[in-house]
Amino acid sequence: MAGRIDDEYQQLKAATHRRVVERLDEEGIEVSRVPSERLLDVIRRSVMQHVKESRIPLSSQDTNQLVRDMLDEVTGFGPLEPLLKDPRINDILVNGPNSVFIEVAGVLQKTQARFIDDDHVLRVIRRILAPLGRRLDEASPMVDARLPDGSRVNAVIPPLALDGPSISVRKFTRNHLMADDLIRAGSMTEECLRVLIEAVQAKRNIIVSGGTGTGKTTMLNLISQYIPKNQRILTIEDSAELVLNHPHVVRMETRPANAEGKGRVAARDLVVNALRMRPDRIIVGEVRSSEIIELLQAMNTGHDGSMSTLHANGTREALVRIETLLAVSGYEASEKAIARLISSALDIIVQLERLPDGKRIIKEVVQLVPDDNNLYGMEYLYRSPHER
Repeated sequence: MAGRIDDEYQQLKAATHRRVVERLDEEGIEVSRVPSERLLDVIRRSVMQHVKESRIPLSSQDTNQLVRDMLDEVTGFGPLEPLLKDPRINDILVNGPNSVFIEVAGVLQKTQARFIDDDHVLRVIRRILAPLGRRLDEASPMVDARLPDGSRVNAVIPPLALDGPSISVRKFTRNHLMADDLIRAGSMTEECLRVLIEAVQAKRNIIVSGGTGTGKTTMLNLISQYIPKNQRILTIEDSAELVLNHPHVVRMETRPANAEGKGRVAARDLVVNALRMRPDRIIVGEVRSSEIIELLQAMNTGHDGSMSTLHANGTREALVRIETLLAVSGYEASEKAIARLISSALDIIVQLERLPDGKRIIKEVVQLVPDDNNLYGMEYLYRSPHER
């Protein structure tokens, strides 16, 4: 019964949206150029008139909800809009028009939000892409983008997405968790914090490693706050997420190719360029490809205190992952030479973990102590109480 009522409401939304768009066209209203009060008034009148003409029995509460939905359709991102505004939500996952999930406090849950149909999802995706000049069609059915607030968006459409257009949103927040927040939440201890502060201030080269959703960027942002204020910091990211309260920060962002396949600027290009910009510290948001070569070489040639994150489920796996990235990026050297490069460049690996209940913790902080017999010798500077 509830499903049928919801279907009827979606049909009402579709018909009302058409009416609102027609009314805006009739009055020659450009959404981006009119005061929000006037736009809201036009939408409200259009909704009221449509409801009256259609003889649809709606309560004042339902009518107000319909007006809000229409405002989100016209000025925002439709059903995603209230989810984007909710500060508790970290991720929004759209798996076709009838399946929308959110992550709150590390736990996934299904929401009541729905789209009308596949075309409705596509319309929202194209609204996201419109100011960016990105292309999404059967020839290019996958795209990465960013919302105006900095949130990261990935979209996949048919024929690759079998159950309808898919949207994944990783919300951006400027209110990153601070050390006290993580200590209170049990994600780390004061002992761990002291170890991390000492490593940063001693200009140790640090990799923050962890699986998906373990809080790698949050941790990188946290430890970056302990860099001395008199140092020049260069950040390199695919989507600018780091928020550093330092007076001397230069932020750089990669750029994907345009519709003609030109203009791409990769992270490796930016790392190479950063070396010419007199950095005291280089911070790479995440190493995923050939930029690992330049970053390790920078760490080995006087740019101590550099940092990055890496996708790996353990400290040993992090080292294997770096070896793999070097290999697929065309770095030609023997296994021993590669291990020597890594062990001489890296000082500290901070391994993060996400527990089954969604809680994120610092699992361990490991210092690399290579010797002739074991280039990947490790010393534990900190281990979580969960691991002891």
